[in-house]
Amino acid sequence: MTRALGVDLGTGRTGIAVGSFGVAHPLTVIESKDDDAIVAQIARLATDEGAQEIVFGLATSLDGTEGPATARQRSIAAAVGDATGLPVHLWDERLTTAEANRALIGAGVRRKQRRGVVDKVAATILLQSYLDAHRAGSETT
Repeated sequence: MTRALGVDLGTGRTGIAVGSFGVAHPLTVIESKDDDAIVAQIARLATDEGAQEIVFGLATSLDGTEGPATARQRSIAAAVGDATGLPVHLWDERLTTAEANRALIGAGVRRKQRRGVVDKVAATILLQSYLDAHRAGSETT
């Protein structure tokens, strides 16, 4: 199984997760609103972590239509692909942040502390979903 980087792109914070052998875990949060800086940091992390592919969350509405953030997500994903030469996949990120918040609340993490980790937990949920689907697809073929 390949080593993958998961990206939950936000307006001020971008959560990053890493996964291999079918298991994703939180890595870091990039705190920046500068798209070029975000691309450079994701590319550096992909190199540092030995990623072989990158999975970007794609903001879709509950009905499956693309939300207002998708153009930016697609643009940054393409720029990261160009910068790294790695395959980049777009993956439905519906409700990952809400799920991350629920998990953190359930674990007793206070609101102020959640703010610093919710994005990388959301990236982990996103990447784990991708890895699970990828593994399920490869087991059936």
